[in-house]
Amino acid sequence: MLSISDTKSRFHEIRIRLENHVASSRWRGLLWEFFLFGFKQAWACLFGAILLSLVLLTKWFWPHPAWLARYDFLFLSALVVQALLLVLRMETVGEARVILIFHIVGTVMELFKTDIGSWAYPENNFFRLGHVPLFSGFMYASVGSYLARITRILDVRYRRYPSRTITLALALLIYANFFAHHFIPDLRILLFVAVAAIYGPTWVYYRPYRTYRGMPLMVGFGLVALFIWGAENIGTFATVWVYPHQRNGWQLVRFGKYGSWLLLMIISFILVSLVHTPRSPQGAEIGEGDPT
Repeated sequence: MLSISDTKSRFHEIRIRLENHVASSRWRGLLWEFFLFGFKQAWACLFGAILLSLVLLTKWFWPHPAWLARYDFLFLSALVVQALLLVLRMETVGEARVILIFHIVGTVMELFKTDIGSWAYPENNFFRLGHVPLFSGFMYASVGSYLARITRILDVRYRRYPSRTITLALALLIYANFFAHHFIPDLRILLFVAVAAIYGPTWVYYRPYRTYRGMPLMVGFGLVALFIWGAENIGTFATVWVYPHQRNGWQLVRFGKYGSWLLLMIISFILVSLVHTPRSPQGAEIGEGDPT
């Protein structure tokens, strides 16, 4: 039977072997780098991918009625997965704390949004607060888990990163607007402008293989938010939660939600930056895409 340290070393050994592979030509090197980028992205998405897989599997195979509610199974499964990530040291305690904060942030918003009818959880279960099953917070936690893990796995660096004070103020304004726009004019457009002004000059650098690649951080934000919007469509297809326009049958989540996920993802990104302090690319071997 493998010990925890043995299991950790196995994971680490696989990654190191892949990274140490030497391609025989430039084109093979680029293909290998592309493969490694996909591999590391999938590795960072592990928590969210497992949760999303369970959501789909329980839609198709969960018996009705059952002594254990589907939502409760998802909640207990998410607890086990989160615990395993910590025990196997695939996630640090500091990262778990930040992820827990985003979990709480998301759950509080869920309580408010379900109470006013923005979306609903159609099934009954035991582990819940008001209209909100407790597993819903893990959907937010999976975003934080991805951002925390990809920062380490791709050794992410930044150029012209804004100050912590400004980013924390931005996160508070974004979060407040999710509640306040039901009572006062929605400030979302102004928040998008603020995000562009604050993060527009910032470039992110990541190392899928041996060389750092770079792109504007806003492009990275947009791609991650698009991926989350796609995952949300899978969640609503599995009828884990539904929006008002989906009550008579599944339809695509309206693309306006993409902007909401972009803003929520930025809150998680800022929280993760409290654990993984943004580093500059100084001394790193930067490849194509460097703006300087």
